[in-house]
Amino acid sequence: MAEVEQVTAETSHIEFGNQRFLRDLLGQHDAHLRGLENALGVKISASGNALLIAGDEPQRDLAGRVATQLYDLIQRGYPVYPSDVDYAVRILSRDHTANLQDIFLDTVYVSSNRRTITPKSLAQKAYIDAIRNYDIVFGIGPAGTGKTYLAMAVAVAELMKRKVSRVVLTRPAVEAGEKLGFLPGDLAEKINPYLRPLYDALHDMVDFGRAQKMIERGVIEVAPLAFMRGRTLNDSFVILDEAQNTTREQMKMFLTRLGYGSKAVITGDITQIDLPAGTRSGLKEARHILRDIDGIQFTLFTEKDVVRHRLVQDVITAYERAQEAQERRNQESRALRRSRLQARSERRHQRNSAGVESAPDSALESNDPASPEGETGRAESGFRDGSDHP
Repeated sequence: MAEVEQVTAETSHIEFGNQRFLRDLLGQHDAHLRGLENALGVKISASGNALLIAGDEPQRDLAGRVATQLYDLIQRGYPVYPSDVDYAVRILSRDHTANLQDIFLDTVYVSSNRRTITPKSLAQKAYIDAIRNYDIVFGIGPAGTGKTYLAMAVAVAELMKRKVSRVVLTRPAVEAGEKLGFLPGDLAEKINPYLRPLYDALHDMVDFGRAQKMIERGVIEVAPLAFMRGRTLNDSFVILDEAQNTTREQMKMFLTRLGYGSKAVITGDITQIDLPAGTRSGLKEARHILRDIDGIQFTLFTEKDVVRHRLVQDVITAYERAQEAQERRNQESRALRRSRLQARSERRHQRNSAGVESAPDSALESNDPASPEGETGRAESGFRDGSDHP
């Protein structure tokens, strides 16, 4: 257990009870401390069994919470890696009351290389809980948030526990903005490039030989979405990846394949739609149509849940800002066009109204004997019909 006390107005002192656990907290060559310093803008030094944290009070307090909670995880046997320090900072920055043990110690699956797969953010924890408790779950968010990987980890874990009899992995065969042309080989070889990401995630959890045997026996099936039509999937764990590239009809077809004792997880990123222009994404439509149905759960991820390279989060944020700026410009342009059209319509209406009002006045003036126009008009009329010809 760690004891925290404030030494000065700008320095906190945290005492830890076990030197070995403290060394694990520091990391190799103090890598964990350096990561914490860079993330929060504080200065941390180790002295005996204690840490001294200097900096602004909010950041200092956050650094202290991260350090003490990571120390508690190490005491529970959790191996802390540099990436875990970054995840811990993100979690506790968003929710100061969060308990890292509830998240990091929730073991989803132990992979073939003995690596423990656990959630790394609040949204990932909520996502895993939703998959466990609901039969249909949508995971929507940017790339790198673990939507497909975690769904597959839960699926393999359910398969190993014999809670389901097979796992079906599928995705639409849509090219990502480029035309691949005619691919060589038979049908399996043609569709394999589209399904490669699913195979990669599978082999990361189950050793290659065992995975191949499961695929040969049909216990694990990897297939394009088009192959799902007409099937009923009983006692299965079904994952639809890249669902943003489904059409309305494809999404409805997939959701109606679910049979007894089955679960379905649908993942996608609605900012990366590769459908032809004018085709509405089935995922975006399903989010609107199915949002109020009991038994269906939606989990939304943001760039703060990205668990890839640190720069991936920055890249996603930059693109989102650019997209928001473009949407603002488009809205301003549409508003300007509407105002111009409205002003043009009003001027046309005013001209038309003015023309209607002036017409009767002109007719009266032409028939008025006192008006010069009336006299001239009658005279010219007489001369033309010959009645007053001199």
